[in-house]
Amino acid sequence: MEHFDFSLVDWSRWQFALTAMYHWLFVPLTLGITFIIAIMETIYVRTNKEEWKNMTKFWMILFGINFAVGVATGLILEFQFGTNWSNYSWFVGDIFGAPLAIEGIMAFFMEATFIAVMFFGWNKVSKGFHLTSTWLVAIGVNLSALWILVANSWMQHPVGMKFNPETARNEMVNFWEVVSSPTVINKFFHAVSSGLITAGIFVVGVSCWFLLKKRHKVLARRSIIIASIVGLIGSVVVIISGDGASLQVAKVQPMKLAVIEGLYEGKAGAPFSVVAFGNSTNNPERPYERKQTSVEIPKLLSFLATHDANAFVPGITDLIEGNAEHGIMSAYEKAARGKEAQNVLRQMKAAKDTNPEEYQKLKALFEDDVWLNAYFKYFGYGYYYDNDAHVFTQNIAKLVPNVPLNFWSFRAMVALGGLFIIVFALSLYWGVKNRLEGKKWFYYLAIITIPLVYIAGQCGWVVAEVGRQPWVIQDLMPTVSAVSQIKTGMVQTTFFLFAVTFTILLVAELKIMFAQIKKGPKEG
Repeated sequence: MEHFDFSLVDWSRWQFALTAMYHWLFVPLTLGITFIIAIMETIYVRTNKEEWKNMTKFWMILFGINFAVGVATGLILEFQFGTNWSNYSWFVGDIFGAPLAIEGIMAFFMEATFIAVMFFGWNKVSKGFHLTSTWLVAIGVNLSALWILVANSWMQHPVGMKFNPETARNEMVNFWEVVSSPTVINKFFHAVSSGLITAGIFVVGVSCWFLLKKRHKVLARRSIIIASIVGLIGSVVVIISGDGASLQVAKVQPMKLAVIEGLYEGKAGAPFSVVAFGNSTNNPERPYERKQTSVEIPKLLSFLATHDANAFVPGITDLIEGNAEHGIMSAYEKAARGKEAQNVLRQMKAAKDTNPEEYQKLKALFEDDVWLNAYFKYFGYGYYYDNDAHVFTQNIAKLVPNVPLNFWSFRAMVALGGLFIIVFALSLYWGVKNRLEGKKWFYYLAIITIPLVYIAGQCGWVVAEVGRQPWVIQDLMPTVSAVSQIKTGMVQTTFFLFAVTFTILLVAELKIMFAQIKKGPKEG
């Protein structure tokens, strides 16, 4: 791997991570608050009470501010696939581009059309048509997320495609398989329900600020009840989809699961580590090895990963060195097979004009399912092969993602999720019983949870994306081979430009949001 410019790779990754993390500061609130707004307007249409209309308009303004900035960061994120990751775009553009195109053509235009009616159609269209537009905005926003998540899920679990050796590109052969894979379904519901939680916490927190300031009490109490119900529904869906995601990760991304759980040696009846601390053993023969001490819950990891408390869960060592007893191929063998697949492709290209018979023979291998499953399946591992045994070992160690970062990010996400459920349950109970008055400690807790819910969302994406490294496409394409051949200095320059620009946008958005919240809803 010495011919790769790791500085370019690292800076390209940092730039994409920067854009993605800023973008995700705006997306979850957009996903969830649209449903809260639609519910409030539905109540207004059914009751014809003006206070519900004023509530709807207030939260709608906050949604609009957030939505506008989110669009700006999202556009830059998509452009980076062409500017910074052109090799990736070439390799899988025929597949990856399809859901992004659908997102732009169908979902985004749907949002753009009806969002205008939602904001400017008051007293210009009928109540029914306006309400329909509001619900269509909510549906359209979440459909946009669906197609983005289809593309992301395919990177985690590539299905429904076929490799074309003549163009060295992957081509889609089954659109439905791409769209409906279990990875897509779990990721979509997990992301959308996390948006419901984010919006619920945001609305509860802002409403508690109003109660703390003794302003807009009716709006605050009613908003808290609706947001708490939406947040609890989102929490239930997050738990269910998270369980489904665990089962899927255990099947198709076992290294991610092992890293998230800090599991080095595979076990039957594997325990779940609540907390763990450790250090590298500094073993040059096993550079990925760590020695750690943990507080464990017996057999829980096996149950979460397979729904069988006694099932075997492979650890990092099993996945690197192999485990014949459990039918786990070593990363060393996968690298050798991936290198063979790369050599066949290289030889086929060389024989195209000089040896037509050899060319057809090698090309036929890419139509052979047995050979594809035995060799091409590990195409990406070939980048880590090296004839020098020491270098080979160092390369293979790169297949292990950052363990502490993933381990603690996952636990922070879960712990904060538990806190949000408590906040929703208390606010709903006290809201329904009309006992929210005077509970200042709870008001402060609810306000504090607003930044915490964003931290939880960022932790979730760290687990999803850092946990699958070094793969940009699982098993087929590592990050090092996906970058554009541009100068590192250009990426560094744009990184800092984006960092400054995004920070200015974030500060501006927060300033406008705070001013609007301080101003409050229209009364009467």
